[in-house]
Amino acid sequence: MPSPSADFEKQLELFRTEAESALQFFFAWDAVHTVAANDKAVFRLLNEAPLFWNTALGALQTSALVALGRIFDPDQGNFSVTRLLALAHANLDIFSKDALATRKRKLSANADEWLPEYLSNVYVPSRDDFRNLKRHVSVRRKLYEEKYRPLRHKVFAHRGVATREEVGDLFAKTNPKELQQLLVFLGRLYSALWNLYFNGHKPTLRPARYSVQRMLEQPSPNVKHAKLQERLVHEAQDFLTRHGKNA
Repeated sequence: MPSPSADFEKQLELFRTEAESALQFFFAWDAVHTVAANDKAVFRLLNEAPLFWNTALGALQTSALVALGRIFDPDQGNFSVTRLLALAHANLDIFSKDALATRKRKLSANADEWLPEYLSNVYVPSRDDFRNLKRHVSVRRKLYEEKYRPLRHKVFAHRGVATREEVGDLFAKTNPKELQQLLVFLGRLYSALWNLYFNGHKPTLRPARYSVQRMLEQPSPNVKHAKLQERLVHEAQDFLTRHGKNA
C-alpha cells in the first residue's frame, strides 16, 4: 500500500490532469465560437470547412463533459475530487511542518540553511480547512448533478437515449458562464491544494478569470504567464485571426 503522502500526490496529479483536460476542451470550444462571433474574417474562415469545424467543436464539447464527469462522479474508477479531499482530510500529518521540511530537503541541497525561517511562516491546516473546501466542492457538485450530468449521460455518453426535444430541454438548463466558472474553480482548487502541500500556504481559493469575452477584450499584461484558460484563449485567437486575414 502506498503511504498517505504518495497516495495524495498521485491523486492530486490525477486531479490536475482531469481538471486541465476539462478546462482545455471547453475553453477551446468557447474560444473558437467567441472569436468567430467577434471577427467576420474568422467566421468566413470556419465556413470554408464547416464539416471539419463542426466535428472538431463537437468533439471538444463532448470531451469536456466526459472529463467533468470523471471529476465529480464517485463511481469513476479510483479517482474523484471527493476521494482527493477525503484523503487529505483523513491524513493531516502529511501537511505538518516536519512533512513539508522532508519534501523541501528532497528538492534543495542547502535546505537546512533556509528551512527554519521558511517553516516559521508556513500554514498548517486544520480539519476546518478541508471542511470548507468540501463545502465549495459540494456546491459545484450539486450544479454538475442538476444540469451537466444528465446532459453527459443522456446525450454524450449514451447517444440516442434522449429525444430531440429532451436534448433541447437539457441544453436549455445550461449556462456558458456557469460552466466557465465551474471549470475555473477546479483549477483554483488544484492550486490551493498544491500550494498547501508543497509550499505550506493556506488553502485559499484565489480569484481567476473565466470570461472568454473579457479575456479577449482585456488581456492580461503577460499572457504567457497567465492561467491556462487565458493562454489557450489567446492562442486560439492569434491562430484564427492570422489565418482569417489570409482566407
